[in-house]
Amino acid sequence: MRRSLLMLLSLLLALPVAAADPSDYMQTVERQRQAREAGLKRPLGWLSLVGLHWIEPGRHALGSSTDNGIVLAVGPARLGTVVLADDTVTLEPVESAMFLVDGAVAEGAFVLKPDSSGAPTQVTFDEGRSGFNLIERDGRFALRVRDSQARALREFSGLDFYPVDADWRAEARFEPHAEGSTIEIANVINQLQPMPNPGALVFERDGRTHRIEAIGNDDGSLSLIFADRTSGRETYGAGRFLDTAAPRDGVVTVDFNLAYNPPCAFNDYSTCPLPPPENRLDLAVTAGEKKYIRPQ
Repeated sequence: MRRSLLMLLSLLLALPVAAADPSDYMQTVERQRQAREAGLKRPLGWLSLVGLHWIEPGRHALGSSTDNGIVLAVGPARLGTVVLADDTVTLEPVESAMFLVDGAVAEGAFVLKPDSSGAPTQVTFDEGRSGFNLIERDGRFALRVRDSQARALREFSGLDFYPVDADWRAEARFEPHAEGSTIEIANVINQLQPMPNPGALVFERDGRTHRIEAIGNDDGSLSLIFADRTSGRETYGAGRFLDTAAPRDGVVTVDFNLAYNPPCAFNDYSTCPLPPPENRLDLAVTAGEKKYIRPQ
């Protein structure tokens, strides 16, 4: 999940957050929103997810046929056998299997590297239309399956945003924590994971002081997971994400116009982190991305 946040952050920070001319600022935010939507619409992006299969220790036949131990929504009737042993997941292909592993034809059994490795193995089939990769969450492994013809992608109706409002761009004070501090973050599959927590962001709104605990990224940038009084009403019920640059001279720019929904807002096959109790704001953040209405 953090890799996805970092990828989006690098895209957003490639453009200036604000400009002296208010119209320039509005255009900048609109461009970033367009980039956000384009990223979602990628053929094998978040809207293409069609399955999440947790793997138990042992051997499991894999493929789209219903007689497999792990039944995929797409792909050949039988791909091979998945083996989980000693915290390692191996795929043993059947001889007739037609798929690519990181863009090359598979030759014999191979280890599936999870997303926690930083470079997960990408398995693709159906001429690149579909595929899967291995994810790791709190020591458990699962296959995340994608299909470029997924209904969620085909029927994507576009994103809805609050109007751009420069008043929702705040200069927050960065209050650092002790080096090595972490915060427990729950996710939608009922797991708790400690994440780097270098400090909190403190800002003023409507004469009141608000505080958000930040998650630290390897490059010094920060990721925020928050809920507010619009959550479950006008915005996604499980909260929203927001990324910032690294603190500079004890100050961080927090632009709620760039708040966005987690992948779980679009599909049921994600493992999204949830806002910690400290980040449930007593404030209606009427900025950023609104609730997404899925196709019925």
